[in-house]
Amino acid sequence: MTKRTAAKYKLDRRMGENIWGRPKSPVNKREYGPGQHGQRRKGKVSDYGIQLRAKQKLKGYYGDITEKQFKKNYFEASRMKGDTGQNLIGLLERRLDAVVYRAKFAPTIFSSRQIVSHGHIYVNGVKCNIASRLVKPGDEITLGKKAQEMALVMEAQALAERDIPDYVSPDGAAKVTYVRVPTLDEVPYPVKMEPNLVVEFYSR
Repeated sequence: MTKRTAAKYKLDRRMGENIWGRPKSPVNKREYGPGQHGQRRKGKVSDYGIQLRAKQKLKGYYGDITEKQFKKNYFEASRMKGDTGQNLIGLLERRLDAVVYRAKFAPTIFSSRQIVSHGHIYVNGVKCNIASRLVKPGDEITLGKKAQEMALVMEAQALAERDIPDYVSPDGAAKVTYVRVPTLDEVPYPVKMEPNLVVEFYSR
């Protein structure tokens, strides 16, 4: 488990972007970085620095993914047919916690992971508490009855800043079907993600 849970908005400020599109993000008020040197003028960033930033932003967006897990996803994506960057996005969007987040069963990617690990999510009728499980097109993801009454879930479903994307098909308020693996263009990131730079970072 990484430390991201305790300091998730630091990532927003370090990147200078509201990466989850949340109204509470401090970037909405302060666009400079965190800490006492946050307001210093930044020098020219190297190619390596640009690639690292793209990697940290994409990895950070998906919550508490460790570097080891993220790198494993990259190597898996590189072994698949087609564009490695697109494959990487597809693998990340197939994670169960990501699908739960897209389905608006949770207000943040962090609470989505929590809902899964606490056993509130069913895949094709079977309880699953593994946030990193990869779902397949046609899989049905259902919210447990107890979770349907949680304030956290009700908050998520009322969020105006997020819509359920086309590749996740809702059936009522507590069930969705994962329709297909999305392309980069279909994923509703609030900021620009550059998986091509992530590929360059790991293939140095």
